Amino acid sequence: MSFEERRELPIWRSMMFVPVNVAKYVEKAHMRGADAVVLDLEDSIAPDDKEAARRLVETAAPICAQGGADILVRINRPIELAVRDIETVVSPIVKGLKLPKIESASHIRLLAELVETVERRRGMSVGHTMFLPAIETAQAFFRAEEIAAAHPRNVSLTLGAEDFTASIGAAPDPDVMAYPKQHALIAARAAGLRAFGVIGSAANFRDQDAFREMIRKSRRFGFQGSTCIHPAIVPLLNEGFSPRAEEIAYAERVVRSYHEAVAEKRGSFSIDGKMIDIPIVHRAEELLAIARRFAAHAQA
Repeated sequence: MSFEERRELPIWRSMMFVPVNVAKYVEKAHMRGADAVVLDLEDSIAPDDKEAARRLVETAAPICAQGGADILVRINRPIELAVRDIETVVSPIVKGLKLPKIESASHIRLLAELVETVERRRGMSVGHTMFLPAIETAQAFFRAEEIAAAHPRNVSLTLGAEDFTASIGAAPDPDVMAYPKQHALIAARAAGLRAFGVIGSAANFRDQDAFREMIRKSRRFGFQGSTCIHPAIVPLLNEGFSPRAEEIAYAERVVRSYHEAVAEKRGSFSIDGKMIDIPIVHRAEELLAIARRFAAHAQA
């Protein structure tokens, strides 16, 4: 079964984690400007509070969605908890599930089977619930390609810096994370998915200048958005992962010049002394498509 034709991939620049059991954070989440709010049932919830936390999603989701953000839920990794989370939180208002510590393609397919059962039971459109799997162990790292391509519900693939570096005995520094993050990015793009993340760790949110530079570097690598754990980072992500006005203007020149070249039966052309060919045109078209979707969302 394929859901690819019915759904565009999301273009979330910022996905803000909110502990679902902290009322003051839930109540203010819709004011932060994030493209998506991730109600967290995993790392920010104490083990003894898991059962109570998952029951809070039903009331927290519409509160966090008031500002137009899409609602995601990060479920737990132990399969016993994951099953309970899915049976409780899958609903029309929850657009997707962040899946931590995914180990294999079969792991994804197992969760997809359960989600489909819940969607059918609740009269939902099968395929409504998107998957955002995360690789967080050394063992899963070399299965990135198969995990990314495991199921049509997948819309992205990320690599969790803190857990991954703990699994290999390293520090989550940008130079350490450059190769692992880029590997996940390439696996995601090869499967036709979004590439979310930053080169480094999103845990260090206090140095905003350093975080801003990390976003710039991450976008150069090809990343298209990221999660964050603090609302102060949301505007940095929204700004850093949005096409800038000069980028849009240049992309428009590229596409316009390309059509003029095609009309003259030329396969390549130059702009400002730089040779432009098909890959550059495709990149310009993708940027313009994303810019149009941002503009349409802003007007909605």
